[in-house]
Amino acid sequence: MGNNGGMENGDPAARAAATAQVAYRPGKDVMFWSLLFLCTAAGNVLAQWMRAVRDAQPFAGLGTSIEEFSSALATLGLLMLLQAAARRWPLHADTWRRRIGFYVLGGIAWWLLHVSAMVLLRKVAFALAGQHYVYGDWPAQWFYEFFKDVQTYSLLVIAVHAVAWFGRQRQGEAHLLAPPDEGPPVEPVERPQHFLVRKLGKEFLLATADVEYAQAAGNYVNLRVRGHDYPLRITMAALEQRLDPAVFLRPHRSWLIHRDQLRSIEPLDGGEALLHMADGARVPCSRRQLPLLRQALGALHGGGRGDCQSTCARSAGSSTT
Repeated sequence: MGNNGGMENGDPAARAAATAQVAYRPGKDVMFWSLLFLCTAAGNVLAQWMRAVRDAQPFAGLGTSIEEFSSALATLGLLMLLQAAARRWPLHADTWRRRIGFYVLGGIAWWLLHVSAMVLLRKVAFALAGQHYVYGDWPAQWFYEFFKDVQTYSLLVIAVHAVAWFGRQRQGEAHLLAPPDEGPPVEPVERPQHFLVRKLGKEFLLATADVEYAQAAGNYVNLRVRGHDYPLRITMAALEQRLDPAVFLRPHRSWLIHRDQLRSIEPLDGGEALLHMADGARVPCSRRQLPLLRQALGALHGGGRGDCQSTCARSAGSSTT
């Protein structure tokens, strides 16, 4: 299959597939970071109250709470953007020199956006309480916040990448087999029969034939094998060249599928389709690639390679009606 099956704007197949099969599931991350920042804000309010009691000073509970929680909420919103950037442009030993400048500029953007969002939230909250909020003089107050925000941003960049790294180690990260230092390779390196997976300090081989489908995710391609995703740092186009085109089909710019795992084709309005896989996943098929997919499956049916493939070929043919 060719590489020209790009995602059209508003592709309904891609949107529908995203609801069923996504590489990144942010629910636990959102809960963790929300609890962390909101509990920190509550702790800061409590600390200031205890300091006021100790020094026999008045304590403005409403104002202090608004200031602390507005900063926490602004940080949480920006953190979602930082996580998306870290997934799209991860820092690795071979990429950090090219991308460090991007993250430095990101720190300046973080400062400006954080202060702006924080001040806006405070003005709204104080207005609802019947009060007027003044943030402080420019540039003294803004640059005071700059040093605090840069520290917070730097720590979060490190934390987000560390969590992602640990997640890959726990999940298992796939690698292409390297040619041996001496002697001929055991199997062709250009079209490998196995991938090497490193997981928590251990290594094992993953058969290429066991890959059910592959999905692009930033700088990685997630290889789906028996309910597990193994990220492989490679482009989808480069991976496609290393896989057998008689076995792996390219229905979409962001997907490769093992033809034996395809169960049925569901046509959609506009010429796209959803591919129903053996594990229940739904993979989008673009309008350009759908005729090529049908052609490949039709050739397979003509070859008589088995009942499952024949069923898929019949499904491909019936999707034209």
